[in-house]
Amino acid sequence: MAKTRTEHDIMGPVKVPADAYYGAQTARSLEHFSIGKDRMPIALVHALILVKKAAALVNLKLGKLDEKRAKLIVKAADEALTGKWDAHFPLYVWQTGSGTQTNMNVNEVLANRALKLAGGRMKKKDLHPNDHVNMSQSSNDAFPTAMHIAAALKLRQGLIPALQQLIQAFAKKEKAFCGIVKVGRTHLQDATPLMLSQEFSGYVALLERSLGRIEEALGGLYDLAIGGTAVGTGLNSHPKFSSAMAKKIAELTRLPFRSHPNKFAALSAHDEIVEASSALRAMAVSLMKIANDIRWLGSGPRCGLHELILPENEPGSSIMPGKVNPTQCEAMTMVATQIFGNDTAIAMAGASGHFELNTYKPLMIANLLHSIEILQDASHMFAKYCIDGLKANKSRIGEYVDGCLMMVTALSPVLGYEKCSKIAHLALHKNLSLKEACLRLKFLPSDEFDKLVNPKNMIHP
Repeated sequence: MAKTRTEHDIMGPVKVPADAYYGAQTARSLEHFSIGKDRMPIALVHALILVKKAAALVNLKLGKLDEKRAKLIVKAADEALTGKWDAHFPLYVWQTGSGTQTNMNVNEVLANRALKLAGGRMKKKDLHPNDHVNMSQSSNDAFPTAMHIAAALKLRQGLIPALQQLIQAFAKKEKAFCGIVKVGRTHLQDATPLMLSQEFSGYVALLERSLGRIEEALGGLYDLAIGGTAVGTGLNSHPKFSSAMAKKIAELTRLPFRSHPNKFAALSAHDEIVEASSALRAMAVSLMKIANDIRWLGSGPRCGLHELILPENEPGSSIMPGKVNPTQCEAMTMVATQIFGNDTAIAMAGASGHFELNTYKPLMIANLLHSIEILQDASHMFAKYCIDGLKANKSRIGEYVDGCLMMVTALSPVLGYEKCSKIAHLALHKNLSLKEACLRLKFLPSDEFDKLVNPKNMIHP
């Protein structure tokens, strides 16, 4: 039998693993909310630890917390921020909608670790998880503050650089593919020509604009709920606590966090999280379209379009020898689909706040962080194992251009739409080239046709 110790809270005694830094409320949550395998994201936990560190420093400066307790809490928090005590934060996402159990988990671990650091010179009543670690806070403002911190840090430090790398990979291919004229396609049917580089310039622009939406959404995440306490009034906190906390958190993270101008809005709704998720969805929409284009353009090698030659990373089939599949495109489209689902859940949760509190906080931040994580990783993989190694199949591209009936569009200003339609239909039904059809119809002489139907002259106004 594992050794236990007895902890107490207002509900009575609880058995806790002897070596655990968490206490009674964490143990109760593990018993009452053992739902699924989804643990609270460690990024959220670390953000909450950072809130506790900032609160200890601010409460010390404002004269609410003595120096001895403040230093112990800060030291325990600094240890925890290294990941040293990650195993002591075991709670599930599916708990109270305010995140209270996770807030108390952090309070308990920091309090018990601080007591340990005190070397037995202090007892729980001397450094209490509620009275001291949670001083001037409520779960209702501390948890959403941690939500914004975790999301902003993950976006700024992880996802945005990954997307910038992916955009650079596409920009390099745009440059490399300049001068390669290919058939355009609309409605999945042949259309007038363009350069392969122009096609890729569209991808770059889509990604750049979607990245701009993500960066814009960061602005809302910089507004922090801390200082609102239970319902937004700031009860039990110092009048300067909210502004001082935002300043301290900005100092600790080196990001421009600020106090939310209306704490009632900050606690009762999380539109900033909804907006951030929506921006991720827009990026996923762009990547879904691009990844699908690339796998279509790489289809084949003998019986598909095969205009692009995709990198060969791994065997594609357990039964068909030599088969290679567009696996990075498939992974990216699955990630995009998951982000669509995450965003739907976040939107529904964000719309379901009641009165002074939204009680879907854990779901919202877990889904948002999941979207950020998989999009970041997929962007790295897509750039490294697909886009960087893409090659143009110039011979196949040239064959399509030579046989494309829509080149007849260049003749419209000279012959008119109806005559050009006759040329295209005759060529299609009699299996002729456009030039052969035009000459058979006696619409133009050979040299005039060659002068007008030049693909390189059809890729600009």
